[in-house]
Amino acid sequence: MTDRKKDHIDLAFSSRTESTEADRRFHYEPMLSAHHDGIFKDFKFAGKSMTLPIWVSSMTGGTQRAGTINRNLATACGEFGMGMGLGSCRSLLDDNTHFPDFDVRQYMGDSAPLYANLGIAQVEKLIATGTEEKAESLVDKLKADGLIIHINPLQEAFQPEGDVLKVPPIDTVEAFSSKTNLRIIVKEVGQGMGPASMERLLALPLEAIEFGALGGTNFSKLELSRVAGGKSSHFDAFGRIGHTAAEMTTFVNEIVKKSSTNCQQLIISGGITNVPDGYYLIQQSKLKAVFGMGSAFLKHAMDDYATLQAFVNQLKKALGIAQNYLRPIY
Repeated sequence: MTDRKKDHIDLAFSSRTESTEADRRFHYEPMLSAHHDGIFKDFKFAGKSMTLPIWVSSMTGGTQRAGTINRNLATACGEFGMGMGLGSCRSLLDDNTHFPDFDVRQYMGDSAPLYANLGIAQVEKLIATGTEEKAESLVDKLKADGLIIHINPLQEAFQPEGDVLKVPPIDTVEAFSSKTNLRIIVKEVGQGMGPASMERLLALPLEAIEFGALGGTNFSKLELSRVAGGKSSHFDAFGRIGHTAAEMTTFVNEIVKKSSTNCQQLIISGGITNVPDGYYLIQQSKLKAVFGMGSAFLKHAMDDYATLQAFVNQLKKALGIAQNYLRPIY
């Protein structure tokens, strides 16, 4: 107790919060709840059961460290009841060399949702060649619950090895969804989507839409850095174009107000680095939503599992605090 009081005295001045720093998205209600008991109710999402409203967003595959990262992430998703999207599984369409890096269902268990992942360019080619069953075989081989299709026309345009899209992505998604019974999630890769794109997607019978909004890892900026070696190029300004997760949540809410939607679930991701940010947006959403975090999980999944486990335990505790004491202001 003496040490704690000494800490309070030593840290009092450095722990001041200015009124200008206040988070005005919430009413803080300290009188209405005891501390959270650490128990969260399971809920249905993306075809399976989740416990925490957190989605581990698609990141990596086919590299030397990918296997360790994916196994750690899958183990955490199984232990804590989170959903997971694999990184691009393109390499598995015709070659099983990197299959062990993605084969994580055994570590995750069967309860929580796990989704395979292909880019829109690969799906366009499957449709053009009449080989859509390759995507179904991929999902089956991975014991996944469905397929994420990531939409990345800017990334492909800036990537030296990039594919040329011959068909608007919405047409490809519509065509593919009409040819398969797979559960499909559509996501962007770091710049989000505007209201017209969101409205077209929400009209489709998708399992969910993941934002991949501006503010998180931006794969267009990543490719620009690769091309220019960090130097300026004529395309740099495109890396600043896009829509934030907050903007996209508003887009969806406005669309839902004026018309019914076939897609009823969202993964709100892109720039979500803490629990209050994610908690506020999923509470604000008029559709069932979880929030996605990519880079924060990646950072903690690179080494031993205990590091990642401790990180998720902190997220879980923070979610309990948010649920009990924060009331979103809409």
